[in-house]
Amino acid sequence: MVATGILLSRLAGLVRDRVFAHFFGNTDAADAYRAAFKIPNFLQNLFGEGVLSASFIPVYAKLRAEQRDREAVAVAKAIFSLIFLVTTLIVAVGVATTPWFIDAIAPGFHGEKRQLTIRLVRILFPGTGLLVFSAWCLGILNSHRKFFLSYAAPVIWNLAIISSFYWQRGLPPFSLVAVVAWGAVVGSGLQFSVQLPVVLRLLRPLRGQLELRSSRVSDVVRNFFPVFISRGVVQISAYVDQLLASFLPTGAVAALGYAQNLNSLPVSLFGMSVSAAELPAMSSALGSQQEVAQVLRTRLARGLEQIAFFVVPSALAFLVLGDVLVATIYKSGIFGRSDVVFVWRVLAGSAVGLLASTSGRLYSSAFYALRDTRTPLRFAVVRVALTVATGYLCALHLPVWLGIDRRWGVAGLTLSAGLAGWIEFALLRRGLQRRIGKVDYPAGRLLRLWGAALLASAFGVGIKLSLHLRSAVLTGACVLIPYGTVYLLLARLFGVGAAMEGLLRRFRLGPKARDS
Repeated sequence: MVATGILLSRLAGLVRDRVFAHFFGNTDAADAYRAAFKIPNFLQNLFGEGVLSASFIPVYAKLRAEQRDREAVAVAKAIFSLIFLVTTLIVAVGVATTPWFIDAIAPGFHGEKRQLTIRLVRILFPGTGLLVFSAWCLGILNSHRKFFLSYAAPVIWNLAIISSFYWQRGLPPFSLVAVVAWGAVVGSGLQFSVQLPVVLRLLRPLRGQLELRSSRVSDVVRNFFPVFISRGVVQISAYVDQLLASFLPTGAVAALGYAQNLNSLPVSLFGMSVSAAELPAMSSALGSQQEVAQVLRTRLARGLEQIAFFVVPSALAFLVLGDVLVATIYKSGIFGRSDVVFVWRVLAGSAVGLLASTSGRLYSSAFYALRDTRTPLRFAVVRVALTVATGYLCALHLPVWLGIDRRWGVAGLTLSAGLAGWIEFALLRRGLQRRIGKVDYPAGRLLRLWGAALLASAFGVGIKLSLHLRSAVLTGACVLIPYGTVYLLLARLFGVGAAMEGLLRRFRLGPKARDS
């Protein structure tokens, strides 16, 4: 259900990005919007889904598993009050200090481009605050095993943005992009509104005093800060990438944004969906230390198998068929063939660490279920330090040393992040196995997955080279659908299709199977 909700929201997001590319391509307006959206998005990422899930869900789900529902409701009320106060204050300060944010995050922007970015940030900040409240709703819904609504709710946010494009599409780019920003704010409010009625029903009765000093609220707050710092460290890495890209030629920031949106599809659809579904279950595990460790090992092994089954072919698609994928999604209007190739190269760099970043999310969720938020923080610091150091060299200096166009440095940013992601994954796996024992996931199974994906990608490349269709969308359908189909058939032939069959069986059997 998480994957279904995420799939719908991501498909809506891809439609939004296609419309964005049609109108703005890799222009200054596109650079300004991408940079502007990153800055208030910092608030959402710090206080949003990942942080609240890691700190709030383990406490809330544990109380519900112990049938202490009244205490769980009191904790939920207190946490909402705290994030409301903190978010409101940060939004107000952020709007007032926007010009300094621009100087720190995108110092390469000047003149009208800089002024436009400042204007967009001030529009977007309040909407991002509303998305933080949506993350609180997600924590409640996930803990009650109601996974679909919270992950499908962003569909309405994307639809609001898409509608804003066509409402005032005759405006010049700098004016139209401001209208789109207002559409994002309206969409944020709608996304929160569609979840709130269900959440309020789950939290009945809401009467009673606000208990901000309870030990459970203290647990959430205490667990919150290491995850908050961890997310902050990761966000610093993202902002450093954008800062470095701002010094590259026009289009670098926009291309980085297009590639990151495509890369986030398998990360969210497979890595985040499995991790989000497993976190409440792992947090609710009761029994002795040995029994809890066994539950975690079992769920980790199954989760890793599901992630790898889908992420391995996704990574190869980015590397080998990325031009087809980018053209299918973005090639429209002023977004032409040269833009397709540029974004493909950036996307290929991110494919290197795709399996590591998705699997690492599940390992982090296991640490959070054990109420250990500090260990993932230490490993995140290592990853970010490596990403910043190698990204600086690959983005600004490597193109000069190789004698190639400077704008290709943005591909170096995604490549360096992917390599650092593998180091973080190795640290997470080793650290968790010291706590719960070795997780049984045979290397031979992973090799067979790669073999199936390689053969399927060769088949896809053959189709791509034989086709000469004018329509990018039709070409994508003729290449990507057979690629996925051949991969599924080969995975079954190689004996590694159990993850897909298990998911299909759970859909057929319904809620009882999903809860097992």
